[in-house]
Amino acid sequence: MAAVSLRLGDLVWGKLGRYPPWPGKIVNPPKDLKKPRGKKCFFVKFFGTEDHAWIKVEQLKPYHAHKEEMVKINKGKRFQQAVDAVEEFLRRAKGKDQASSHASADDKNRRNSSSEERSRAGAGDEKRKLAEGKDLTVPESSTVKGIMAGPMAAFKWQPTASEVMSEPVRDADPHFHHFLLSQTEKPAVCYQAITKKLKICEEETGSTSIQAADSTAVNGSVTPTDKKIGFLGLGLMGSGIVSNLLKMGHTVTVWNRTAEKCDLFIQEGARLGRTPAEVVSTCDITFACVSDPKAAKDLVLGPSGVLQGIRPGKCYVDMSTVDADTVTELAQVIVSRGGRFLEAPVSGNQQLSNDGMLVILAAGDRGLYEDCSSCFQAMGKTSFFLGEVGNAAKMMLIVNMVQGSFMATIAEGLTLAQVTGQSQQTLLDILNQGQLASIFLDQKCQNILQGNFKPDFYLKYIQKDLRLAIALGDAVNHPTPMAAAANEVYKRAKALDQSDNDMSAVYRAYIH
Repeated sequence: MAAVSLRLGDLVWGKLGRYPPWPGKIVNPPKDLKKPRGKKCFFVKFFGTEDHAWIKVEQLKPYHAHKEEMVKINKGKRFQQAVDAVEEFLRRAKGKDQASSHASADDKNRRNSSSEERSRAGAGDEKRKLAEGKDLTVPESSTVKGIMAGPMAAFKWQPTASEVMSEPVRDADPHFHHFLLSQTEKPAVCYQAITKKLKICEEETGSTSIQAADSTAVNGSVTPTDKKIGFLGLGLMGSGIVSNLLKMGHTVTVWNRTAEKCDLFIQEGARLGRTPAEVVSTCDITFACVSDPKAAKDLVLGPSGVLQGIRPGKCYVDMSTVDADTVTELAQVIVSRGGRFLEAPVSGNQQLSNDGMLVILAAGDRGLYEDCSSCFQAMGKTSFFLGEVGNAAKMMLIVNMVQGSFMATIAEGLTLAQVTGQSQQTLLDILNQGQLASIFLDQKCQNILQGNFKPDFYLKYIQKDLRLAIALGDAVNHPTPMAAAANEVYKRAKALDQSDNDMSAVYRAYIH
């Protein structure tokens, strides 16, 4: 069977994950939303929902050709509302086409009936103007008038990325407006970045977000900085980050405590650093991503550590998830040697790291943050600047506290369903149709249902983050009872040898 050719504006059925096929339309994505790498896909706006997503081409089918079969297999109320929305859209489009056709026909008749009269009058008018020495003004074409009164009447200018950032979108697609609101419509003062490769939105709170704007090349890749980049730590997160830096053309020198992990990246074009000190001394900006506060300190302060390679102007970016006290201490020793420091922990997992879709939370040296723009765009979909050192560490712990607590609750719900004789799969199907539906929920439940706990985010690290978040609450005398309860469940899972499994293995704490 020949492949069906799809293009912008087509109505389609789109399949996303475990969700049933849903009617949508292929549209242009927001300019600051990067297309997934290595996949042929289209950006689809779904009818009857506030959802939109990049969908692989093999998960798309033409709407009209497959409408009958889709309606037969899907009977839900929301599904029917979505189909009704498509039909209403088609009726409106047909009405506009008919109105345009009538307008064009009427205009043609008017042109034909008066053309001779206009010709006579026009000829006489031109002769008179020429005799008087006046300029001739070319009248507006009636064809142009017809176009603007017909099909073009409904056309609205789509704002550029910078226009979207500078003011709320008016008369734009409300679906995209909803998407952009979640990232940009806040009390903010916006301005052009120095490099013109970023669009920056600085909030009154002092936080700033940077996203890919006009800095992408024609082929969709990031224009790499000419600075030499170093990277220390090639774990689940670091490996994906380095891979994307190399793919986007950055010059990268790598080091890892277990040297064998460097081999693959050397084959991809990276250079090998023998020690952290050597990497820092030979590179302009060195990133590090390690497991916990102790590892972060040892990397900087230990033998042949980062501090020994720091000299004035050298830049160090710590992407590890640690506590604010640790990152503040590291910043002080780096700056004391004349170096520049930025903390930039990342929110995501191994898959998002591999896909270059992490969220970066940064704080510290603002100039260094901007110098890292091409690197952040290669490794993530969004980055936020949160002000002084320590703020990013605190925010990252809060984010992971919420995520870890949610995961423990998911596991608790699935086990309760099981012991009360309810179908765990049905529970997941119900959750996926409700307000809690998310990729995270679906993936983690699938891990549990399939008994597959291959690590995407190590259980031991989410427990570490919960512990640090609880300590953060204690430091400001703020209660964290939900996190404390979740932490105990993860500790039990660790006691059951689940530390090196995915965080979803917390499920096993409930069944033993």
